[in-house]
Amino acid sequence: MARYKGPKTKISRRFGMPIYGPDKTLEKKNYPPGMHGPDKKRGRQSEYAVQLAEKQKVKYTYGILERQFYSTYLKASHKKGKTGEILLQLCETRLDNTVYRLGIAPTRPAARQLVTHRHITVNDRVVNFPSYNIRIGDIIGIRERSKSLELISNSLSNKSAKYPWLDWNERDMSGKLISYPTREQIPEPVLEHLIVELYSK
Repeated sequence: MARYKGPKTKISRRFGMPIYGPDKTLEKKNYPPGMHGPDKKRGRQSEYAVQLAEKQKVKYTYGILERQFYSTYLKASHKKGKTGEILLQLCETRLDNTVYRLGIAPTRPAARQLVTHRHITVNDRVVNFPSYNIRIGDIIGIRERSKSLELISNSLSNKSAKYPWLDWNERDMSGKLISYPTREQIPEPVLEHLIVELYSK
């Protein structure tokens, strides 16, 4: 599947947040990209533009293309509860994002690569679909021959963040989804209700 391969800093500057992780350029130029720089007069955005920007922010954050993201929204809209919160839960429980949250990979793109290269298992079976949705009780592990990979060992040694919906077993180098994250637990600064409003038109 095609992925965005353009300048990552440009995307981060567009939304004013480090979409792809720490960005030194963003720290220096914390204003939208453009030839006129920070002095450019930017008019008030329309309601549609604000809603669209929020949707794009989530898509770039989780690395999901439009068709797949819309399918995820439709899936969320058919479940009981707040559609926006469920939408984020479905994004958070994607296999590639879960691998990233567990600290097995330093970034989401790196996690996606580990999954597609068959280094990751779910319930002791290799799964190479980044979009695979993890269910409560599922065990996310690392193939035995992949546990010595430098990328994985470095990422795990530098892991600092812990998430209450995930449990990590240091000895087995495996993680478990113990619950679905609530909106308060998801750290992404997203106004998900704007995405629901956009798709509801």
